[in-house]
Amino acid sequence: MTLIELAPDARGTAVLDAAASASAQVPAPAAGPVAAFRAVVSALEAVPLGVAPYSSLDEAALLEVNELKATAQRLLGGSGAAIAGEVARRSAPELGSNGLAQRAGFRTPEQFIKLTTGVTGREATTAVRIGRVMVDAAADGTADAATGEIHESRHPWLESVAAALAARTISIEAADAIRAGLGEPNSAVSVEQLARAATRLCIEAQRLDVDAVMRRARDARDDLDLEGVRVREAERYDQRSLSMATLPNGMTRLLWMMDPETAATVRDVFDRLTSPKLGGVRFVDPKNKERAALIGLDERTPAQLASDGFVQLLRAGSDAGTTRMLGSGAPIVRITTTATALKTRVGLGRIDGQPDPISIDSVERLGCGGAIERVEFDDECGQALDVGRTKRLFTFRQREALAIRDGGCRMPGCDRPPSWSEAHHIKFWARDNGETNIRDGILLCKHHHLLCHNAGWEIKRDDRDRYWLIPPKERDPLQKKILLSNKSAAMRDLMGAEWGRDTSVDPNLQSAPNSKFGPAVHV
Repeated sequence: MTLIELAPDARGTAVLDAAASASAQVPAPAAGPVAAFRAVVSALEAVPLGVAPYSSLDEAALLEVNELKATAQRLLGGSGAAIAGEVARRSAPELGSNGLAQRAGFRTPEQFIKLTTGVTGREATTAVRIGRVMVDAAADGTADAATGEIHESRHPWLESVAAALAARTISIEAADAIRAGLGEPNSAVSVEQLARAATRLCIEAQRLDVDAVMRRARDARDDLDLEGVRVREAERYDQRSLSMATLPNGMTRLLWMMDPETAATVRDVFDRLTSPKLGGVRFVDPKNKERAALIGLDERTPAQLASDGFVQLLRAGSDAGTTRMLGSGAPIVRITTTATALKTRVGLGRIDGQPDPISIDSVERLGCGGAIERVEFDDECGQALDVGRTKRLFTFRQREALAIRDGGCRMPGCDRPPSWSEAHHIKFWARDNGETNIRDGILLCKHHHLLCHNAGWEIKRDDRDRYWLIPPKERDPLQKKILLSNKSAAMRDLMGAEWGRDTSVDPNLQSAPNSKFGPAVHV
């Protein structure tokens, strides 16, 4: 989702005329695939090349051309998957040397697609894989011409994905993300459950980037398969490794594959060493502010600061007694689960900044080494308790509640975690006499926090405690509202799988009215 809404009357000249001409020249499907693609190629040849035609566009026209280009790619992508799927069907292994790809001199349909279209091997593999899903879904229930046998779909839970691709509402990449993220049915997860999840994800995928679709699909699988969370956690832990290689230039490369728990610990230290250089949060405490200023003035790059800092920590740690603390304290790893999950041992936990959940076993183990703090949330709207206008700055406890509720910067497309976000008053403290409470607070990274204060973007909360982004009039004269979807996996565990998501594309996807597991617990 883009933060920029185009003015409806803003247009360019040659490029938009060419795009409109291209749309006008595309024939109806009745003309047949060959004629349709010939017309598409002919129309695309009229689209201006080089930089000059686009340099002359105003901002609104350039953004619209970019969206038109993306639409064209998506429309062609669905057809591309169908073509790849048909090539694969006609190149089936049982056909041997009589297969289409084999007769053309290629070993596999993936190789055929790669070398005849000029795409990468990965793109060819994805197109064939998703194309097979489309062909499989189209053949479901039909009789084989030779044997009369009725074909049954091998992936019935992906029928909605195949339909969305055929309708050109999602891209090949989004379809593959849904397939990979959901996985396959097993004794714990039925075909019907996966099918419902896939249908919902096809709707969400219309407004999400591919990485976000993959994340949502994996979340959906975890919600359905709690036992699988423990299995996947163990698999990731088994993949941990640390290796070194000496390079020809005399340097040494360190390759560290970290499980999520280790990564959270290392990330906290890394952020302390580099965040002032990388545009992290701004400090108010004088000591922290002074330290951040010194790091900002340091001539070393962020990568050099990190390297030197970790070496110093290793040296200090090797000499430190068991009672000594390094730097500003041990790394802080925030673990979130629900009170009921902790009591019943049915559920999962979340490590702040890590995409995959952890088992209750791991939550309990990590809780042995740290404090457990209870944070109560309202059962209906998912808001935490707050303190009002007694202080201008949000307290540590309020920021903890915001971190759990928001899951990081709430701006569309931003992936900054809570540790890189600042608490913003949606009703400004001075201008609006706003209160320092959680309902009127929201997490934004430094860049988007400055956008709200300096560039005229506003955030409003409605009576259902949903947050809406309002663009300035110079960006959108109509100031069309953009829903700020919640990014907190922990809150979805607490309130229900659909809580806080963008439901505007489907009125059937509404926020869950009651908590699924009870009050949140922060470890």
